[in-house]
Amino acid sequence: MEKFDIAIIGAGPGGYVAAIHAAKSGKKVALVERDKVGGACYNVGCIPSKILLEHSKLMQEIKRGNDWGIETPTVNVDFPRLMKRKDAIINELLTNIEGYILSNQITFYRGEAVVAKDLTVTVGNETFTATDIILATGSKPFVPPFKGLETSSYYTTDTFFGMEELPKQLTIIGGGVIAVEMAFSLAPLGTKVTMLNHSEDILQTEEPDARPIIREKMKKLGIELVTDFQFEHFNGNEIHTSKGIYTYENLLFATGRRPNTEIAQQFGLAFDGRLIAVNEHLETSQPHIYAIGDLVGGYQLAHSASAEGIHVVDYILGNKPALIDQTSIPRCVYTHPEIATFGLLEEQVKEPYTVTQMPLHTNPKALMEGNTEGFIKLVATKEGRILGACVVADGATEMLNAILATKNAGGTAQTLANMIFPHPTVSEHIGDAAKAIFDKAIHD
Repeated sequence: MEKFDIAIIGAGPGGYVAAIHAAKSGKKVALVERDKVGGACYNVGCIPSKILLEHSKLMQEIKRGNDWGIETPTVNVDFPRLMKRKDAIINELLTNIEGYILSNQITFYRGEAVVAKDLTVTVGNETFTATDIILATGSKPFVPPFKGLETSSYYTTDTFFGMEELPKQLTIIGGGVIAVEMAFSLAPLGTKVTMLNHSEDILQTEEPDARPIIREKMKKLGIELVTDFQFEHFNGNEIHTSKGIYTYENLLFATGRRPNTEIAQQFGLAFDGRLIAVNEHLETSQPHIYAIGDLVGGYQLAHSASAEGIHVVDYILGNKPALIDQTSIPRCVYTHPEIATFGLLEEQVKEPYTVTQMPLHTNPKALMEGNTEGFIKLVATKEGRILGACVVADGATEMLNAILATKNAGGTAQTLANMIFPHPTVSEHIGDAAKAIFDKAIHD
């Protein structure tokens, strides 16, 4: 029976990154995947959704060009070609991942893994053992058990990206990041989108000051948003609610995800609610078995899973890695404008602090680009220690990194205030927001 140093179950962003890191560190590695490499992120999640969002963003750019005087009399959307482009990009990325696995001499098993307590792993007719095992099996879409739902047909994010024709109408159930991004991806292309969210507001895990901006943009895009109600029952293509009956042609559930914990249940690992219980180094209740990504607490984000996979490998290697700092994990919403955040929101701070918020409409580059919807917000102590930040802007997910890198390098708001940013750029507003901490902002 072949023996490996580390076996990793699941080849998503957590699993394949951990495998490559372990292999590059000199370990003999086995990687098991029952479906496609890349996991949900690359196949039915963040990558396909962001590709569609790029298509919709381009449509919005064309409209803005018309408003400025660069006239395009007609714009035709060839949706099948857009989806073929999506497929081509994903196939290229998956080919790259498989190439990385092969070039690092990782033994790759395709199929369903069965893990025993003695750390033997069976995949089909093959069995091997490992000194340490990392579970990285990801999650699946959650659909609430609404009354009458069996009479209705619907998509989840696992099935939605296989469509070949642009839907004329789409009703989305949910109000979180996935739901809002899906609304933004299709409405600019011509789909009539209705979003049904029973909560009082959308994006409730995100910066409160960003939500009105996104709601207003949804309104401009013709997205119908219905909030603060109760679902009653489903009947075919009718959704009965306390606010009335909503009919649909196409229905998408974007109501969160649940961890794939079937393997953990095979050998009785301890659970924390729906999640696998782990210690600070992500080791489960059974020694030498670890869990990462959507299986454990923290952010359900691809880059978080990758960081956890690297941490576990370094811990196994005895490198004594520092604990993952949740306040240093960026959170992104790829709407237009984008929302990018790290650290503490204002209402989460438990010590004396100051907050500054610089609107983009005073920034020259934002005015040139026509991207004035948004702001740069810093939360810091009176002395300038950075506690959190939020950027709402076109390109916010790139801009946030300047603030995050400064914080992670031990810098402060004073460090940002002293930086010389190029002019004109939207990012120079970061410096002004930092100066405002000390009442020295120029454009305030």
